[in-house]
Amino acid sequence: MSLGRAVFPVVGELVVATIKRIESYGAYVSLDEYENREGLLHISEISSTWVRNIRNHVREGQKVVLQVLRVDPTRGQIDLSLRRVSKDEHRKKIEDWKKTRKAETLIKSAAGALGVSEAELYEKTVPKIVERFGSLYSGLEEVAKRGAPAFEGVGVSSGVAEALAKAAKEKIAVRGVTIQGVFEITSMEPKGVEAIKTALLGVKEEAEANDADAAIYTLGAPRYRIEVTAEDYKKAEAVLEKIVDATTASWAEHDGKISFRRE
Repeated sequence: MSLGRAVFPVVGELVVATIKRIESYGAYVSLDEYENREGLLHISEISSTWVRNIRNHVREGQKVVLQVLRVDPTRGQIDLSLRRVSKDEHRKKIEDWKKTRKAETLIKSAAGALGVSEAELYEKTVPKIVERFGSLYSGLEEVAKRGAPAFEGVGVSSGVAEALAKAAKEKIAVRGVTIQGVFEITSMEPKGVEAIKTALLGVKEEAEANDADAAIYTLGAPRYRIEVTAEDYKKAEAVLEKIVDATTASWAEHDGKISFRRE
């Protein structure tokens, strides 16, 4: 499907491809993310060492991660390299590709449930989700964890949020545990609202610095719910404690009050 993707890749991009045909001078591949558009992996770009037999390095049907060297849209020519891709780049690209494929499958499922086209659903919702969560898959992971409320304030209608939540919960395995509590923060400063926002942004930064995720929801000023998700309860409790300590300490510099209560 590759919704939202350009017709051709760009130079320097890493792409997932399938080896289709092997010749003496290289291998022809189809680009999985670009409607199976054809590209050439020249023998000189297969390995950093001398290649005596191409088939000792690649085989028909094999999935590979390649770097784009040259693109000529007028001729439909794409030159690629295998030797310039590190093992770590290969691993990360394959992982991202799998997540993208799963995300596109979930969009298709939700579109079917809503009775709209995939393209329409993608155009109206995905840019908003990506803007909030950084990627479509990250947004779908979040809605799988917390349900439709995860998309509140994103600009996605409640019906679409429910459909995406249902599809995500069926296909995305939610890892980790979530604990929560409520901050009550008041300020007497002229720019108190901005100060509170800054303090709450620090909550997310503190969680990320400790390999956890944090979500913040307003319950109506001055109350704000904090949810911390980590790999286990011990980790989540430790991270939440650090968040409370750091936020309380930073708020001591302001003219106002702060308190925290576990839920």
